[in-house]
Amino acid sequence: MITAEEKLKERIKELTCLYEVTSIIVNCDYDQIEDALKGILYCLQKAWRFNDVAQVKLLTDQYNIATADYPVDALFLEESVQVFNKKVGEIHVAYPKPNYKLTDFLQEEKKLLKNVCLEVGNLLERKQIKDNEIIIKRKMERADRLGILGEITAGIAHELNTPLANILGFSELLKTRIAEDTQANKDLDKIINSAIFSREVVKKLMFFACEMPQQMTLVNINPIIANAINLMEPSLNKKKIDRELKFNAQSILLRVDTIQLTQVIFNLILNAIYFSPVKGKIIIDVKEADDKVEIRISDEGPGIDPKISDKIFEPFYSTKPVGEGSGLGLSVVHGIVKSHKGVISYRSNKPKGTIFTIAFPKI
Repeated sequence: MITAEEKLKERIKELTCLYEVTSIIVNCDYDQIEDALKGILYCLQKAWRFNDVAQVKLLTDQYNIATADYPVDALFLEESVQVFNKKVGEIHVAYPKPNYKLTDFLQEEKKLLKNVCLEVGNLLERKQIKDNEIIIKRKMERADRLGILGEITAGIAHELNTPLANILGFSELLKTRIAEDTQANKDLDKIINSAIFSREVVKKLMFFACEMPQQMTLVNINPIIANAINLMEPSLNKKKIDRELKFNAQSILLRVDTIQLTQVIFNLILNAIYFSPVKGKIIIDVKEADDKVEIRISDEGPGIDPKISDKIFEPFYSTKPVGEGSGLGLSVVHGIVKSHKGVISYRSNKPKGTIFTIAFPKI
């Protein structure tokens, strides 16, 4: 039996706990939320009747935090933590077995635990809202930057097209007037190759700026993807890369611009080849579902550093050495996929590498 005096003492501890928990939450810095949650657990620990042996643990989809000596074999009281009316975890308050039993937990302690779980749920809700606000703000800032950049690149592309056409035309004309096997002829070949490379960059700029008109038709994408990969056979063979192309249906129909789809496959496979080790493996897996078509391209390269994950689709950003990449490949892919109402994402491959996934809706 617990005396009236003991009940009063326990009540004071519970009220003190609620006050301290509220103070922690009010002064919480969302960047250090784990420290705040640890503080809440220690407040709970002090509020229990046998606080010298009580231990507390918080388990959620994001956090696994416990007080210092949480027992392996524990007898515990638990209450769920909910965020937006959905259970995301629970808090346990435990006594070590076999010295204690469930009747050692007071009814008031059960109410206290429930109240604290409500407060923790509210804190996690506010954290989630804050995180979503930051994500939305970044997306809006990125959209503004891309919009401005799109206008600039469209102008640059149009300005460059005419001089590049002149360089190529007059270089080809000069080649007909110069004998073969001369140094001048070799120099002209270099000029022509450089101009062709520059023209391809301009094409990418125009794709990025949405200046290339789309011709959407319902086609079987299997041969388009297969042909795009076959054209890259020399690059694959050069690094002795094994490739595997898989389709879950003989004919997969999708409304796309065939040239732009080829551009997407080319860019992603080129990236995979560049970052793949010699004798590595690239898998292209094309799957048709009821409402979408997914194309997965996996490699065995070094993977993508999490620090640059929010930059890889930005135009002119490249991790390749200067001269080996324009930084437009993935931004062009992103733009084409988006214009097809699709989504592109990536994740780590196991044990190493990256998997890019493109999901096109069947419309």
